[in-house]
Amino acid sequence: MDLNLNGHCAIVTAASRGLGYATALELAREGANVVLCSRSQGAIGDAAKRIAAETGAEALAVTADVTDSGAIAAVRDAALARFGRIDALYINAGGPRPGNFIDLTPADWETASQLTIQSAVELAYAVVPTMREQKSGAILANTSITVRHPLDNLILSNSLRLAVIGLVKSMSIELGPENIRVNAIAPGWTQTERVDQLLASRAEKAGSTVETIAAQITDEIPMRRIGQPEEYARVAAFLLSPAASYVTGVTLAVDGGRTRAVL
Repeated sequence: MDLNLNGHCAIVTAASRGLGYATALELAREGANVVLCSRSQGAIGDAAKRIAAETGAEALAVTADVTDSGAIAAVRDAALARFGRIDALYINAGGPRPGNFIDLTPADWETASQLTIQSAVELAYAVVPTMREQKSGAILANTSITVRHPLDNLILSNSLRLAVIGLVKSMSIELGPENIRVNAIAPGWTQTERVDQLLASRAEKAGSTVETIAAQITDEIPMRRIGQPEEYARVAAFLLSPAASYVTGVTLAVDGGRTRAVL
């Protein structure tokens, strides 16, 4: 399928590794020019070079922390200066720290709120005026299956990502008449450094091994395996593309069937 992304400009945050990098790479493979950001100048610069070399697309690296509103504005301005438009925004900020309620502090909640919900709000504010002028655009927020299936030891993710879903749904209704689509994507267990961290945390808490915990998790997934970043990225690229022109306000799970919720 041609996703009709040739010449489009997509901003991808937290793109130096993991699901952000995989999504930026897939968008570039489909012909989009990508603006990548992360907090590490070296890492994001290397990521952009790899993507450009592999795909031939333009890949612009910007060093930015998405919890800093000034940095978010700088990413937007860099995209407009280089490409003159913003067609797609992939909202991604990594996951809040694992832990149960009693293990965490109010300060942990404040930090996680800034990372998870406030960054999504400010990223949306940064691009929506441009998309309204263009009369088109697509926004995709990376969340987690925790929005439908709360997981043990992840109370911050279980709670705060639901606020992102509320934002996505509300924006999709408000901006739909202006041809701006807003969706969310909810990955399950996917082979990234974040998942490695979660597996290690679970193993330590249970007095077990990472291998044992991973085996227990895959037994709960109908496809009996952990997903790969490229499998997720293909779905993300579709939702950000004109090929998904009549899809808005949805939260799509990419989880091998792990989520047992009917809706």
